[in-house]
Amino acid sequence: MDFGYGRAMSWHDDECKGRKGYHHGNLREALVRAALKLIAEKGPAGFTFAEAARAAGVSPAAPYRHFRDRDALMADVARRGFEAFAADLEAAWDKGRPAPRPSFDRVGRAYLDFARREPALFAAMFESGLSPAVAPEVRDAGERAFAVLRAACEAVVATLPVKGRPPALMMALHIWSLAHGIAALFARGDGARRPIPMTPEELLESAVLIYLSGIERAAGGGTA
Repeated sequence: MDFGYGRAMSWHDDECKGRKGYHHGNLREALVRAALKLIAEKGPAGFTFAEAARAAGVSPAAPYRHFRDRDALMADVARRGFEAFAADLEAAWDKGRPAPRPSFDRVGRAYLDFARREPALFAAMFESGLSPAVAPEVRDAGERAFAVLRAACEAVVATLPVKGRPPALMMALHIWSLAHGIAALFARGDGARRPIPMTPEELLESAVLIYLSGIERAAGGGTA
């Protein structure tokens, strides 16, 4: 399965149909859409501010009405991505209902689904190379998304016997690494990727099962 980094963007794709460039509409939104299209085609570092302006159908000077430079444009795209990502994870978690473990599994599937559905946004979020000092709003939005995963881990950890419970933050970092690694692995659509005889969801589910089974054995019991 290919997560489709080579495909055109899907975010607000319906707004782009029938349009060519910017025609007296919302310049900020036109530039964001142009950036997403270029990210999908060339990657987060593969285009200039002037190219984004050209793709939006405006002069090279026009973007400066809304963004001080290319990093500011990328920060806006990444922030939007993390906000949408956090909303998806929160909806999947649903405050741990009906029980922590199945809700936890939904969060993992939502992570993979977002990466598949919004490849350009996902790339902007994690591969833009923006410094937190330059884009604190991106850092803050990313922290809100990670907080959902951490809350899910805290709920799962709470079902374990007190003796041997792992730190929830450590567990969240482990699960994040698993989910993100699988998303990145399946994002490769070229011939360099080793064939994988399972879906991303199956791979994540089995990896998390092995991980949690080890934790449960170390804690000396099963989950509630």
